[in-house]
Amino acid sequence: MKRKELNVELYKKVYLIRKTEEKIREHYMEDEMKTPVHLSIGEEAIAAGVCMALNVEDQIFGTYRNHGIYLAKTGETDRFFAELYGKQTGVAKGKAGSMHISASELNFLGASAVVATIIPVAMGTSFVNKWKNNGKLVAVFFGDGALDEGAFWESLNFACLKELPIIFVCEDNGLAIHSPTSDRQGYRSISDIVSKFECNVFREETTDPEVIYRITCNAIQLQKNNHKPCFLHFKYYRYLEHVGINQDFKFGYRSEDEFKRWYKMDPVTLQRKKLLENAHSEKELQEIESEIDKQIDNSVKSAQKAPFPDESELFKDVYA
Repeated sequence: MKRKELNVELYKKVYLIRKTEEKIREHYMEDEMKTPVHLSIGEEAIAAGVCMALNVEDQIFGTYRNHGIYLAKTGETDRFFAELYGKQTGVAKGKAGSMHISASELNFLGASAVVATIIPVAMGTSFVNKWKNNGKLVAVFFGDGALDEGAFWESLNFACLKELPIIFVCEDNGLAIHSPTSDRQGYRSISDIVSKFECNVFREETTDPEVIYRITCNAIQLQKNNHKPCFLHFKYYRYLEHVGINQDFKFGYRSEDEFKRWYKMDPVTLQRKKLLENAHSEKELQEIESEIDKQIDNSVKSAQKAPFPDESELFKDVYA
């Protein structure tokens, strides 16, 4: 793909994620969405860049803050919004809500609301892929808080030991809910610690999805060459509160000045500016945005009109 086309596709992804979550903020207080939401506004570049580098058949897993990676991987919003509204037409017929979204037919295999618990599942899937020799790569997304859990280190250790085709993607905002890294971790460099394992480590502090895309492409190629798992460590800033639709500077655990510094590097704004500086017209971008806006609006209207699942659905697809 040529660089010009690449950046258009990356802009479509970051714009879709941003506008989808802004639409959630617009409607959430109507109390019709039947789920808590952990919004990813501010970190769109990571999901867009990583998912752009993956092949269609590659598989991904996420955490409770999974909207961005779901949208970047699938591009669909109909079943997504229906799930948030708790409707029969949702990805899990209204039973998963925001935090447990999956779309196995599109290779988004699952998300978990409990910190780090999805990482061993992703590692196991990668082990199966290696055993089958099917060429599939697994990417698992998680926050820096997951590194406070043994599940991460056990999974990383096993993946390195067995040389599994997996990419660990650490989306690091320096917080576990409200607790800063300095209060939780007895070391000062995540990437330095992980580099002591037999894996390929990449670290970057950027809001440019193209940079993240190219880093991920390099990681994938290196994994194919030396068969070691990869660890991608990306810094970002979470614009809103841990769970919900508001900003939370009034609580004192982080400053508004920090937000203003990161907002100058807003991933959606910078990606749009890049396109304008590289021979794309304002009209062309408005047409792209209008098409995505219509998609989102139609999905919300469809979700609002859709029926709730029948009571009989409660005991279906339950395996425990």
